[in-house]
Amino acid sequence: MAAAAAAPAAAASSDAATATAEPEAGDEDSRDVRVLQSLRGKICEAKNLLPYLGPNKMRDCFCTINLDQEEVYRTQVVEKSLSPFFSEEFYFEIPRTFQYLSFYVYDKNVLQRDLRIGKVAIKKEDLCNHSGRETWFSLQPIDSNSEVQGKVHLELKLNELITENGTVCQQLVVHVKACHGLPLINGQSCDPYATVSLVGPSRNDQKKTKVKKKTSNPQFNEIFYFEVTRSSSYTRKSQFQVEEEDIEKLEIRIDLWNNGNLVQDVFLGEIKVPVNVLRNDASHQAWYLLQPRDNGNKSSKTDDLGSLRLNICYTEDCVLPSEYYGPLKTLLLKSPDVQPISASAAYILGEICRDKNDAVLPLVRLLLHHDKLVPFATAVAELDLKDTQDANTIFRGNSLATRCLDEMMKIVGRHYLKVTLKPILDEICESSKSCEIDPIKLKEGDNVENNKENLRYYVDKLFSTIVKSSMSCPTVMCDIFYSLRQMATQRFPNDPHVQYSAVSSFVFLRFFAVAVVSPHTFHLRPHHPDPQTIRTLTLISKTIQTLGSWGSLSKSKSSFKETFMCEFFKMFQEEGYIMAVKKFLDEISSTETKVSSGTSEPVHLKEGEMYKRAQGRTRIGKKNFKKRWFCLTSRELTYHRQPGSKDAIYTIPVKNILAVEKLEESSFNKKNMFQVIHTEKPLYVQANNCVEANEWIDVLCRVSRCNQNRLSSYHPSAYLNGNWLCCLETSENALGCRPCTAGVPADIQIDIDEDRETERIYSLFTLSLLKLQKMEEACGTIAVYQGPQKEPDDYSNFVIEDSVTTFKTIQQIKSVVEKLDEPHEKYRKKRSSSAKYGSKENPIIGKTF
Repeated sequence: MAAAAAAPAAAASSDAATATAEPEAGDEDSRDVRVLQSLRGKICEAKNLLPYLGPNKMRDCFCTINLDQEEVYRTQVVEKSLSPFFSEEFYFEIPRTFQYLSFYVYDKNVLQRDLRIGKVAIKKEDLCNHSGRETWFSLQPIDSNSEVQGKVHLELKLNELITENGTVCQQLVVHVKACHGLPLINGQSCDPYATVSLVGPSRNDQKKTKVKKKTSNPQFNEIFYFEVTRSSSYTRKSQFQVEEEDIEKLEIRIDLWNNGNLVQDVFLGEIKVPVNVLRNDASHQAWYLLQPRDNGNKSSKTDDLGSLRLNICYTEDCVLPSEYYGPLKTLLLKSPDVQPISASAAYILGEICRDKNDAVLPLVRLLLHHDKLVPFATAVAELDLKDTQDANTIFRGNSLATRCLDEMMKIVGRHYLKVTLKPILDEICESSKSCEIDPIKLKEGDNVENNKENLRYYVDKLFSTIVKSSMSCPTVMCDIFYSLRQMATQRFPNDPHVQYSAVSSFVFLRFFAVAVVSPHTFHLRPHHPDPQTIRTLTLISKTIQTLGSWGSLSKSKSSFKETFMCEFFKMFQEEGYIMAVKKFLDEISSTETKVSSGTSEPVHLKEGEMYKRAQGRTRIGKKNFKKRWFCLTSRELTYHRQPGSKDAIYTIPVKNILAVEKLEESSFNKKNMFQVIHTEKPLYVQANNCVEANEWIDVLCRVSRCNQNRLSSYHPSAYLNGNWLCCLETSENALGCRPCTAGVPADIQIDIDEDRETERIYSLFTLSLLKLQKMEEACGTIAVYQGPQKEPDDYSNFVIEDSVTTFKTIQQIKSVVEKLDEPHEKYRKKRSSSAKYGSKENPIIGKTF
């Protein structure tokens, strides 16, 4: 990612947003434009899956997300169900091109290979049709002949050949150059080879390349010759051209296979190219996307495989160089100072977006990056308070203010939740203690009193940890809580409890309670918990949010609807709990500076299982790859034999990291590899997929970006057998032969790429231009008629407090969006002209019959 650029200072003039100097449209170098893809959404549930034949009809199911054939995400296993409820949210950056986004539903098998029940495969260009809404998709059958990915580089030539008897015939030259992006087979690079066939009505001549070992990007560079026109058909008329009837009926077919050695070869895909592509040219060279076999999508009954409910949001942003975003950033960053706040660009963005959540994420991240979120959130929260008539309902709605604060807490509070809740949540999820206290839901043999004690133990432990955690609460959260508390007191001066409920409605109800019941959403657990644990967490969450609600604590009885919960909560209606909550809320909504303990705890950043290449020599002299559990904090990168192990096998202090870069596949014939270059020997690591590798590289780059002595160049390949494979230098200490990749934002806890967020906001304004136009017309109507008409109109859906200021802001928004349209259009044209159809970046799609 490009280094963050400082936004231009806001000028006093109302036209400051459009006055910032910017380059001429078309001057941008397309190499500086970053095309960034991301995917977020939710795997909700499946239903009506095929039952087993026999008495035990239930299945143990899980779901995977695949980019083409590469698995990048896997849910937990839901046992004994034909309608499994997954409820797992996902978000990741997509680091490569792809054709299909696929969701596979599997039946877990302990002894044999997991059975694929069905799939949902969506073409990349169709993803926008499903964006932002939950949809039921019918599961499609899975045929091994249709599971393909990758592309082939092919060259065809047509030569004249004089035979021994002096006649002339045509010779087709097929040059199979290379393949790129072939799938992993059982998690490993494949052993590919290609068969090359000339196919016609009465002929099928087939030849075969050599097998390339352990690679997904084989370089074949093999040439094959085929006689196209038989010498017996030679006439003077066709001496310099192939007969039309022959060339129309012939085609070259390339089939890719994985060499199975002792087992059956696996089909990897095919392409078909008609020989008549050479009708007007002596040669033809192009990249082709591999396609399924003709029978790869056989018609079959699909209505009996079941369905999968998904929520998918795919975005692709073309991020220009920083200088282009100056005017729009300036306009957005002025928002907290605009009076009234409803006339600001940031507020208008939330008003016109179809889904406010689309606007909230980039807006919150951009304002956070420039320390503008606190004043903006305070201003929009004050607007909420004007419409709140009952102190008991304060901040209980789903407004722009509450959504902004929810997103802010997710971003800045992630580490806070990890150090506060994770140890206890791990204990709850990994234990089998029953906590069910509903008499109707008790299982046979359960003792309700024992369950009640178990539940109280967890609630007490969690509550105690929360109320003692004020020193860990992020400063941004404390600043906003202080503002909320002051505004609530002014709005309801006669209610002594509102100063606490204004804060608890966020920190308990919308932060801790939500994280407890959905730990996977906040990255506290890898997957959605099993049903029994979900029930336990739900009961704990209900109790915690009620304990944290000062409004409930001030009443004689709790607000629970269930009798069993009312009885259970009586255990906590003691003065000690009330005072602990009050003290905690006082501490996190105070303006007093927190006193540092003198020892800053390391920030936990990422952990996971990967493979690493041995650092030292083995007894037989060969270095191998071993599975290890990696853990990264703000201080060190360590790896262990297994998760949870306290003793690290190897430790690299973060301050010693000199560079983190991808490693070329050719080094070890393995995909998804990267290298951590530090003061000792480089650490070579293989991630499980491209998304995981990308995430590790990003977070390692962020945490080490400000280190001294960082390298400016590196070796993209490994040092093996006495030389670097990339540049063939023999000295192990030779300077790198390739420049290191660009730096990234230095804030390791809040990773914000402000250009990318501004680009996203530009895209949202562009998509919402019609609503922006209606809002502009509404401002004019209000200004002319001095207020809304009695009959509802389009503008009745908008908050317009000051039509003149709002109209002026809309004009500025339209102006900066129009100026950004120009370089975007220039880039799109340049991209489409430079990426010639048939190039590696824009391969030929589809088959011709």
